[in-house]
Amino acid sequence: MTDDQRYIQPEVLERFLGNLFERGGMSTTDAAYCADCMVKTNLWGVDSHGVLRMPIYLKRLLSGVINAKPDIKPLKDSTGPIALIDGDSGMGYIVGRAGMKLAIEKAKTHGIGMVLARNSNHYGAAALYAREAVEAGMIGISTTNVIPNIGMKGSKRPSTGNNPIAMAAPLCEDFPFVLDISLSAVAGGKLLLAAKKGEKIPTDWAVTSDGKETDDPVAGFAGFLLPVGMHKGFGLSLFIDLITGVLSGGPFLHDLKSMYKHAEDPSLTSHLFLAIDPEIFLTREEYEQRVQQWAAMVHGSEMVDPAVKQVIPGEIEFNREQERKASGIPMPEDLIKELAAYGTELDVQLPGVLVQ
Repeated sequence: MTDDQRYIQPEVLERFLGNLFERGGMSTTDAAYCADCMVKTNLWGVDSHGVLRMPIYLKRLLSGVINAKPDIKPLKDSTGPIALIDGDSGMGYIVGRAGMKLAIEKAKTHGIGMVLARNSNHYGAAALYAREAVEAGMIGISTTNVIPNIGMKGSKRPSTGNNPIAMAAPLCEDFPFVLDISLSAVAGGKLLLAAKKGEKIPTDWAVTSDGKETDDPVAGFAGFLLPVGMHKGFGLSLFIDLITGVLSGGPFLHDLKSMYKHAEDPSLTSHLFLAIDPEIFLTREEYEQRVQQWAAMVHGSEMVDPAVKQVIPGEIEFNREQERKASGIPMPEDLIKELAAYGTELDVQLPGVLVQ
């Protein structure tokens, strides 16, 4: 353990977060689901999208910007495989759960299900929802639009968001295939995490508000991110905004609101959820046999260092999860202090590890 962080057992942290969400007005079930999503994300090692976001979620929940008990309903449904839902400005995790659940239900009937959601908020790691499809034995895809925060070199301001996309599929391994990427060089949360830890950032992560290179995470977060793969990531980001914000009838590009810069306004985010049943193409036995062969080929890739094995997306997260379940989740002291303050404000009993 370093001087500026502590390790907290996941079940202790999850219970504390759930109690905070419930005191913020959410139902016991929804509060527990949100807490589970956040702790899972940290267990996978994706600290930029886990508990780090709790203070801003609570601030927005307590102010009423996030609807604690949203009435999520269909806007355009059909007996076919596609639906559009309204998130009623609910917590993004709750809207995401509803969207993927409906996509899975439709895929059970039609082999494929696609759901668009609008009028939502930040929904955490996109992998959460793609993985829910995997738990149902399906292939899952999820993506969302976010405020413009990336631009090409030479831009005076960001043009589009670092819109994440997650893809997951069942494997006959201890872990599923899971690829969750944002289309910026790094996720914005990594700048927040670096700032929390007092660290510098590589100069190809972000630029300042006037387009200059920087290694300062605070200046980079105040400016905008650079896209991954430059024009490739930039183009993919624009397409995601088109098929979420534009197609759902929700806001897009500069009409979206930042939960940090516009904490008193709904984000108005749109999401996409896609579930595909492999059995529409293959029997379950055929799928499992072929995916085992596929995984063996990937793992059998010849490496320069014979002691190193080629990993499959999702494998690193699985290994990190096992480690953190045993050792605990590392949390910066500054974040612990913020959470402890909310615990005092909401009269939630603090775990001993959070008592100062």
